[in-house]
Amino acid sequence: MIVPRDHAGNRLDRFLAAQGLTYSRSQIKRCTDEDRIRVNGKPRKAGWKIKVGDEVVFDPPDPEPAGLLPEALPLAVVHEDRDLIVLDKQAGLVVHPSPGHPSGTLVNALLHHCGDLAGVGGVLRPGIVHRLDKDTSGLMVCSKNDQAHRALSQQFKLHTIERAYLAIVRGRPARDQGAFRTLHGRNPKNRFKFTSRVKQGKHAVTRYRVLERFAGPGMALVQAELETGRTHQVRMHFSENNMPILADQLYGRTRAAGLPEPLKAAVEALERQALHAAVLGFEHPATGEPMRFETAPHADMQKVLEILRSGKR
Repeated sequence: MIVPRDHAGNRLDRFLAAQGLTYSRSQIKRCTDEDRIRVNGKPRKAGWKIKVGDEVVFDPPDPEPAGLLPEALPLAVVHEDRDLIVLDKQAGLVVHPSPGHPSGTLVNALLHHCGDLAGVGGVLRPGIVHRLDKDTSGLMVCSKNDQAHRALSQQFKLHTIERAYLAIVRGRPARDQGAFRTLHGRNPKNRFKFTSRVKQGKHAVTRYRVLERFAGPGMALVQAELETGRTHQVRMHFSENNMPILADQLYGRTRAAGLPEPLKAAVEALERQALHAAVLGFEHPATGEPMRFETAPHADMQKVLEILRSGKR
């Protein structure tokens, strides 16, 4: 590929992403780290600035076999038709296979349940158009054909999807409602975390509303609505505003120690962040019909709320 004038000064990974390759920018970066992409015969990194007339050669790795097997795992189906399926994901379920989770994922369960997802949206993540963290429960929509996948993905890209989470936070929100508008990027001190304290990053917006306050233990039930859908966005925003989500081991550093019984026992039983994707709204990818779904927090979160509401000490 020869770099045209309109791409002069662009980053190498952005130039390649604009060429219609079936690789994400993160995959392209991985290829540059493996010296599979050369500019004028020399290996270059993803951020290399290209010039007019540069020759870019991409030596892609051999495709890896999908190796995905259907598994009869339980699924809480909220809605299903020929184009899509809406699920109420349980906490602890990983969405798609990864190096640490080669099986037992939502993708494996979908392959068993739907039976005909091969290649929809990619061989490694068939049907997946968005994700929830492993330990976040709640609503997800998955596509069952390529047309639905493209249409739903476009809605997520344009941020026209309605998404609202319920979270129990530790702290006392200063206002009953507000919004966090920040940058979002990888935390340089911990690759598993994200932060708003970066010089360059993607735009992230979370609007929130306090639904209930629990004065004794200094907690609140909040609703968080996403204008953007960045990784760990809700968890990061509340943590960096002194309202970490209850039992979030990565962002909260909050333990049950010091809490009175029976609240302490209920928090220990959570074993995950108190975060639930409660509302999901979108246009049906085939009919254009508005669709909206709502589910209540799961039993472990409900138990904590029950104790907080009762004022038990």
